[in-house]
Amino acid sequence: MVQAFDDLMRFQRDTEALAQVAGRLGWDQETMMPRGAADQRSDESAAMESTLHQRRTDPRIAEWLSALDMGALDEVSQAQVRLIRRDFDRAAKIPADLATAIARTVSRGHVIWAEARADDDFASFAPILREILDLRQQEAAALAAGGDPYDALLDKYEPGAKAARLDEMFGALRPRLVTLREAVLEQPELPGLTQSFDEQGQMKLARLLAETFGYDFKRGRVDKAVHPFSSGSGDDVRITTRTVPLDPFNCLYSTVHEVGHATYEQNVDPVYRLTPIGQGASMGVHESQSRIYENQLGRSRAFTGWLYGQMRDTFGDFGIADEDTFYGAVNRVKNGYIRTEADELQYNLHVLLRFDLERALVSGDLPVADLESAWNDRFKADFGFGVDKASNGVLQDVHWSAGLFGYFPTYSLGNVYAGCLYKALRSAVPQLDDQLAKGDATQAVEWLRESLQQHGSLRAPRELITQAAGEAPTEEPLLAYLEEKFSALYSL
Repeated sequence: MVQAFDDLMRFQRDTEALAQVAGRLGWDQETMMPRGAADQRSDESAAMESTLHQRRTDPRIAEWLSALDMGALDEVSQAQVRLIRRDFDRAAKIPADLATAIARTVSRGHVIWAEARADDDFASFAPILREILDLRQQEAAALAAGGDPYDALLDKYEPGAKAARLDEMFGALRPRLVTLREAVLEQPELPGLTQSFDEQGQMKLARLLAETFGYDFKRGRVDKAVHPFSSGSGDDVRITTRTVPLDPFNCLYSTVHEVGHATYEQNVDPVYRLTPIGQGASMGVHESQSRIYENQLGRSRAFTGWLYGQMRDTFGDFGIADEDTFYGAVNRVKNGYIRTEADELQYNLHVLLRFDLERALVSGDLPVADLESAWNDRFKADFGFGVDKASNGVLQDVHWSAGLFGYFPTYSLGNVYAGCLYKALRSAVPQLDDQLAKGDATQAVEWLRESLQQHGSLRAPRELITQAAGEAPTEEPLLAYLEEKFSALYSL
């Protein structure tokens, strides 16, 4: 049995290493790749996926697994085997030609999406989106085995999650968020930024914030991309951000957000490197880290007081008179189209829109040809004003071009998890505000590392959050945090 486990893990480490290389191809496509290389990159990605699929469905995995006695393994080894078995069972249900076709098509789809977004032309993106959706529907049918196809896709990003359960949780979120938003929007709008901020200064501050929140530049780097993201694990974890001259918060808080993802990966116990548990437990847990860094810590009154000083040192007088006004500018609630730029109060409403639409796409109830109009109708109903152009609407996110159906709900689930973790963090670190006011996030980051990040995928997502937070996750801590914060900010 020992030999079988050793052989299995040796084989798996090589698979994990190849998967990291494949991920780096995606990072390069977003940041460095020449535009003319798109077709070749599509073939390269397809070849990598074909190789990975062959390894993930290798018959020897079944032989090694059958030779193991789970009762004789320790907790870590049991977790490794559990995840390997899960991935093997999923991969074995997906035909090799389908896996290869998905990789090739989404690589092409990303390039087409980027051009369509730049041109505000959904019609030019619709044909490739239809191809991607068809392939994912085939995959979902193969995985679901008669069950809910959407649940089969969701399970890839949030193991064990079910759409019906998320519906219940989101159903509890929506009415209180809407009520709070309506009350806030009835109040006078808080002042915002009005001048232009140079790119060099934004990137300098972005790097400072990354270091402040524990990002290790010896094992990472920051670049620019159309859609900020984090990539990699272990000793090679890369982040991207973007700069907008009139909105430096876009750059700064996108950076902090991605640093939350990146430090999670950097802080996983190095013993687990290049193994199934050597990475984040799920996208919902991952999002809990990015959101708690960005919002509960980075947008807090204490931390924005410190950031205000850094902004003045970098840009001089930028039209905000004091720390309190700056705190309001960072957190002001305003109408907007873009999910990644949305305030904390409205962010989840953006996610719930996408969750409902992509479920309808996967089920076949919503044809791709009708997606743009469905998006625009739903957006107006949810936010009270119309979408002005496709890049501010249906084309704003990269996810569907990448075939990531089932991913969107993990954003709101991550916010729920973050609310639970923040409640526990404040109890564990009573001097948190004093530390953040000095630009010191060390103890907060260390608590998250010790309580959650170091464990990687050792435990199932919900179990991991429950142990770190000290109670099973619910939406209540998030709602209580938002209601307290925005009621005080807007004097409700």
